[in-house]
Amino acid sequence: MSEKKRKLSLSYRLIFIIVVAAILLLAASAALFALYLLINAGVLTSEDIAGRGVWIIILFVVASVIIGSIANVIVSRVLFKPFYTLIDGMEKLAGGDYSVRINVGGSGTQKELSEKFNSLAVQLENTTILRSDFINNFSHEFKTPIVSMKGLLDLLKRSDLSPTKRKQYLSVIEEELDRLVTMSTNVFNLTKIENENILTNVSRYNLSEQIRTCILLLEKKWSQKEIVFGLEFDEIYIDANEDLLKEVWINLLDNAIKFSFSGGRVGVELAENDEAVTVSVSNGGAKIADEDIDKIFNKFYRAAEGGKEGNGIGLPIVKHIVELHGGKVFVTSGDLTVFTVVLYKKRDKKPAESSNRRNRYRRKKK
Repeated sequence: MSEKKRKLSLSYRLIFIIVVAAILLLAASAALFALYLLINAGVLTSEDIAGRGVWIIILFVVASVIIGSIANVIVSRVLFKPFYTLIDGMEKLAGGDYSVRINVGGSGTQKELSEKFNSLAVQLENTTILRSDFINNFSHEFKTPIVSMKGLLDLLKRSDLSPTKRKQYLSVIEEELDRLVTMSTNVFNLTKIENENILTNVSRYNLSEQIRTCILLLEKKWSQKEIVFGLEFDEIYIDANEDLLKEVWINLLDNAIKFSFSGGRVGVELAENDEAVTVSVSNGGAKIADEDIDKIFNKFYRAAEGGKEGNGIGLPIVKHIVELHGGKVFVTSGDLTVFTVVLYKKRDKKPAESSNRRNRYRRKKK
C-alpha cells in the first residue's frame, strides 16, 4: 500500500472512531439530561431513583440506544454520502451508461475522487464512440468497392458492350480490387501495431538514407504527377525500429504526393539537436480545414478535401508507431500542409557519414 493510501485509510479510521465516540457521548448526555429534567419537574424523586434504580438504568440504556441510532443514521448519511454517490456511479458505468458524472463535494481527496471518476467515464464514453464509428466506417469503406465491382460485372455480361468500355470497366474493377487489398493490409497492419505496447528490435541506422529509399520506392507515383522533391538534410542517425519507422515515412510521403497538385513540390526536412530528431514532410496541396486537423489521426477519418482517395488508416498507423517510439506527430496546414514527427533521442553517439550511399542515391535520381 502506498504512503498516500495508508494515510488516507488511517484518516478514515480515525474519523469513524471519533464519530462513534461522539454519538455514544451524545446519546449518554441526552439520556442524563432527560433524567435531570424529570427530577427537576418532580416526576422522579431521590426515593424513586433509589427504589427503581434498575428500571432507570434500563430506561437510560434504551434512551441511549434510540438517540444513538437516530444520530448514527443522520451522521452516516452525511459522512458516507460520497461513497454512496461513487457506488451509484460505478453501477451505472457497469451497466453501460458512460454519460454518468459524479460530484461528491468537498475538496482535496473528495475533489480528486470526482475528477478521476469523471475522467474514467469520459475515456470509456470516447472509446465506445470510437469503436462504434470504426465499425460503421469500416463497413461502409469495405462495402463500397464490392458494390461498385458487382455493378460493373453485371455490365460486363452485356453482349453489346464495346471492347473499349469492357476494357475501361475491367480497369475500374482492378482498381477497386487493389483498394480492397490495400485496405485489408492496412487494417491488418494497424491491428498488429496497436497490439504492440513495447518497442522491440531497436537498432542504430541512417535515418536520412531510409527516407531517400522511401522516396525511391514511391518514384512511380511522384513521376506520374511530375512532383519535384526538395530535400534539406545531412546524414542523421537514430536509435529506433527501422521497419516500423519505414511505415511512417511511406505513409507521410505517399499522402504528400497524393494530395499535391500536378507539378507541385514535396519538401522533406530533417533537423536534430541534443534532445530530438525532427522530420517534416510538406506539400502545397489543398489546405486541411481547421475542424479536420484534430480528427485526421482517427481511424477511417478522411478530410473533406481528400475526396475518395485513401482509406483513413495510414495516419493512425503513423501516430501509433511514433507514440510507440515515445515521440509525437502533429500537422499544420496553410499555404503548405506540414506533417512533423518528433523522435526523442536515446543516445548521442553517431557513426561516420555514409557519403558513398548518398552519392549513389543522387546518381539514381539523375
